[in-house]
Amino acid sequence: MSRPTFLNRQALYLHPDPARVVVRRFGPVGEPRDLQPADKAKANHIVDRVLSLTPKEAASLLAEVLENFKGRHRNLLERFEARADEMEGAFASHHLFTEVQRRLVGSCFLHEYSFEAAALFNPSIVAHPDQSGAPVGGQRFVLSVRAVGEGHISSLTFRSGSIAADGSVSVDPTSRLATIATLHNRMAHLEGEDVEVVFAADGDISERVIFPVTASQSNGIEDARFVAFAEDDGTVFRATYTAYDGKAIRSELIETRDFLSFRMSPLRGSAAVNKGMALFPRKLGGRYAMISRQDNENLYLIYSDDLLTWNGGMPILKPRFPWEFVQIGTCGSPIELDEGWLLLIHGVGPVRRYTIGAVLLDKADPSKVLARSREPFVRPEPSEREGYVPNVVYTCGAMRQGDMIILPYAVSDTFCQFATVKTAALLQSMELCDTFQTAMEQARLANGDKPPRVS
Repeated sequence: MSRPTFLNRQALYLHPDPARVVVRRFGPVGEPRDLQPADKAKANHIVDRVLSLTPKEAASLLAEVLENFKGRHRNLLERFEARADEMEGAFASHHLFTEVQRRLVGSCFLHEYSFEAAALFNPSIVAHPDQSGAPVGGQRFVLSVRAVGEGHISSLTFRSGSIAADGSVSVDPTSRLATIATLHNRMAHLEGEDVEVVFAADGDISERVIFPVTASQSNGIEDARFVAFAEDDGTVFRATYTAYDGKAIRSELIETRDFLSFRMSPLRGSAAVNKGMALFPRKLGGRYAMISRQDNENLYLIYSDDLLTWNGGMPILKPRFPWEFVQIGTCGSPIELDEGWLLLIHGVGPVRRYTIGAVLLDKADPSKVLARSREPFVRPEPSEREGYVPNVVYTCGAMRQGDMIILPYAVSDTFCQFATVKTAALLQSMELCDTFQTAMEQARLANGDKPPRVS
């Protein structure tokens, strides 16, 4: 089938770069309280070996380490010292370390990690909080991207760029350096941990990497769906993401105002036990609203009074066309248009092919589906079928630019590409859902489930 005329793929790509590395914990991992006896024994053997060096030998070794990793990291000596302090609770009684010894000890419990060696994919895009230098008629943006490295561990990283008035996209140069956020606050409760992570203001946004910091995230922070959320006191950038611990998944929330300080919180409730939640960009009828897929197949509309608790929900969209026979899911937060809420969705069809389509929801009552794509408008091109996960195009969020939608999307879970979509033509291509809407309305009435009317 031919490519829709309203879709323009741009010759702009973001590929993973294995040369970009961070330093992270190595050896006996985790906080000292999590170490097993064997881990502590090994840690103390390492300390003993460092302490056995003469002052001259220790200074020479540290100088060699610093020369070997020169220019690859910011504030490396501070990282060595901080890691030694983290490990102190695991060490047996010892003489007070000299400065050189402490730095050497810390360096033995760190390693370089190529956080995007395997893949850089599933992007979402929002307007930049600082529009200084934006092109005339265009805007600056922040792109969030899922990075995957050794061990298939996912982290969250960022890029910045500009959108011209005609929709052409440019991405700012990516920094060679990269830094993991510093953990500032941690609060435990029944659902897990609330944490705050912070970056130094002097680094470029492309240097910032949010690496897993809680048990629920230990194997990945996946597929953040960022949206610029309108609160009474200004814009808050929020994203739902999937936390993965190697066995179980759940949805969590990250929020920031400046992309320097981030707060991450677990979501609770029956709808938060799955992935793919997407937050509306403003309150509806005084309540937070979300599109979710808690049954692994269909899309639901759910409301919350406190942003963190998500229960119940009503089905609003089920697989209907061949391209979505297996399941459907969100491709980011709904985009507000004069005509309604534009929700990009992905469909999974035969041989697990992922494609992207769209749905138009009623602005006053988003449980009403006004129109939907009979056919997907983004499919894996022949050149896009090969990669880490073949036959997949996927996005975690697009944004509006005038009469266009700017769509960053991932190709085969490997790299990112950009496209523009003419909004009016996309809407015109969609099938009105009178028959479908009547059936859904009857189902809701039969269930006694009536959503609130919203403004």
